[in-house]
This record gives sequence, C-alpha cells and structure tokens, in this order.
Amino acid sequence: MTANKGRIRALLVDDHPVVRAGYKLLLEQGGEIEVIAEADSGEAACRHYVDHEPDIVIMDLSLRGMSGLEAIRRIVSRDANARILVFSMHEDTMFAERAISAGARGYLTKSSAPHALVDAAKEVAGGRLYLDQDIARRLAFQSAGGRSAALEALSTREFEIFCLLASGETSVEIGKRLSLSAKTVANYSTQIKAKLGVSTTAELTRLAIRHGVLEP
Repeated sequence: MTANKGRIRALLVDDHPVVRAGYKLLLEQGGEIEVIAEADSGEAACRHYVDHEPDIVIMDLSLRGMSGLEAIRRIVSRDANARILVFSMHEDTMFAERAISAGARGYLTKSSAPHALVDAAKEVAGGRLYLDQDIARRLAFQSAGGRSAALEALSTREFEIFCLLASGETSVEIGKRLSLSAKTVANYSTQIKAKLGVSTTAELTRLAIRHGVLEP
C-alpha cells in the first residue's frame, strides 16, 4: 500500500457511470485522493484490484453480476491487507455487519453528508476502521431481541442468496450473477428456508421486509 506516499490511490466501484463521475469529483476535489480506476461490477473490481493495487477500494454493494459482498470476499482472500470502504444505499445494520464480516474496513451510507465520503476514505486508507455514525450507534444499542437470531446465523453466501431470493430473482438468475449452477442455488435456497423456518419464497420476502433487509 502507498497511502502515505503522495495521494491516496482509489478504485471506485459502482454500476452507474453518472454516479461514479459525481463521486470521483467529490473524492478528488481536495487533492488528497486520486481515482486511478473505476469498475461497474464485482468481477471488474477484482480484476482492477490486481492490475492497479489501489490503496483503497470504495465499493457499492448492489452491483450487476457478482455482488459487492462477494467481491469484497474475493479481494480480501487474495490480499488480507486490502482496505475496502463500502458506500451503500443500505442503511440496515445487517448489511454493515455482513460487509465487515466479509473483510471491509469501513461502511458509509449514501445518505451521509458529502464530506463524510472523503473523511471515511482517508480513515480506511490510513488503516483505521470507519463506521457511519448512525450505523455505529444502532449497532451499539441494538436490542438483543431486535434481530432474528436465525437471520444472523446465515453465512455470508447464504445471506447474499437470501437477499436475491427475497427480491424476486430465480435460481437461474442468481446462478448467473454468482457463477453458480442453478442446482447449487436451489440447494442453498433449501438450506436458507430451513434455517429461517419458512417454506416459500413469499415468506422469505416478508421476513426480509420485516427485518429491514428489503424495502416494502
């Protein structure tokens, strides 16, 4: 990593070109951060990480193809010192927990003030953990009964597939996204439903909405 030598070199990952352009302007306006590469998918993020060796990756979770969670996992499995900041629309604490569990060093929601993105990038690039203040507060004071223990027991891969199933994607569509066979996804679906004590995808969707994982 070269964050202490000149400007912080960032890889920006978001699947909307206009959004990336806005974030790039915001990140670079102070002169301390340089966006050296951009990616519009998890697959591209993994390739660019290897090619450019950035000081920090700033990544959305909702991407076409491979999800941000899977991209984080793959990058960290390759480089345990990778510094990844998640910048996401998801304000539920479970997404922050999953991202940090996958290996991210920071989590910031897109509803934050513009300067927070720059501050968070500097913190994570400097080797420090950064959590959105509201997320951190809710994590600290979250009541023991406020979250389904079964939902927390899902593995990172199971949680990822749970979200996709709850949002209405089929096993075939999920398989294409995650480079898995439809049969493997179907097996995961069976395991997930068993863990959560539900029998249909509609029940999965209701559960996701109830716990704030999916917008109604």
